[in-house]
Amino acid sequence: QVQLVESGGGLVQAGGSLRLSCAASGRTFGSYNMGWFRQAPGKEREFVAAISWSGGFTKYADSVKGRFTISRDNAKNTMYLQMNSLKPEDTAVYVCAATPRNTGLETAIVYSYWGQGTQVTVSS
Repeated sequence: QVQLVESGGGLVQAGGSLRLSCAASGRTFGSYNMGWFRQAPGKEREFVAAISWSGGFTKYADSVKGRFTISRDNAKNTMYLQMNSLKPEDTAVYVCAATPRNTGLETAIVYSYWGQGTQVTVSS
């Protein structure tokens, strides 16, 4: 069992930056692959980024590539999402998730555990 809690969301102007954190409970955090997803009002949940258990593999949605960076610190049981050059279209609730699976990390269905989410609002 893994419990996930996001933090770091807020209101920022376009072009600004935020760093989201996802704190995990349990001693097995280092064995899970992790992902970030987001959901804007009236839209479906979409993949943002994923990272392997070791941090050696990362994957990004095309819409955030070059602007967002996913990372993790297994010693602190925490995953991060550094978001730079934010755009109004990045406004959404950002949710972190954990999975023991090694494939399909860009699809929500493979994830077993989900956090509650943190709101990110980017003003123009």
